[in-house]
Amino acid sequence: MRLEDFRAIIVHAIDSEIEAHNFYKEIAEKVQDPALKRIFSELAEEENGHRDFLQAMLEQGSKALQIDETQDYRITDAVELPKLMSDMKPTDGMVLAIRKELGAMQMYTQLARVTSDAGEKQTFLELAKMEKNHKTRLEDLYTNMAFPEVW
Repeated sequence: MRLEDFRAIIVHAIDSEIEAHNFYKEIAEKVQDPALKRIFSELAEEENGHRDFLQAMLEQGSKALQIDETQDYRITDAVELPKLMSDMKPTDGMVLAIRKELGAMQMYTQLARVTSDAGEKQTFLELAKMEKNHKTRLEDLYTNMAFPEVW
């Protein structure tokens, strides 16, 4: 992959992280449940961290990442996507967030598939793992909220 193409992809990824930050911030402002407000505010800040990381990558060049991979529970595969509303249930808010993280994970996975550069491939796979970790964290929260009898 040409350097210009790689840089363009990272710029797009930065834009996606900004979009995710704004999405979580908007949810945090709209929901009434204090626990959801806190969770979505934290997620918004984490997306800022991703943006900063990608910005540094853009400025310093590609570097290998080492992110532990987590289990993908695929919870939202069988759950209908709810509408964003101010009085949404906490579990519905979790489903929206899980789907957002899934989209980011899939984007980075696709980018890893299309590059022929081993370093770039590794970078994108590590970024996909980072998003998968967010997704897993949200799925754990969702499971505890939706199925309290399990714990």
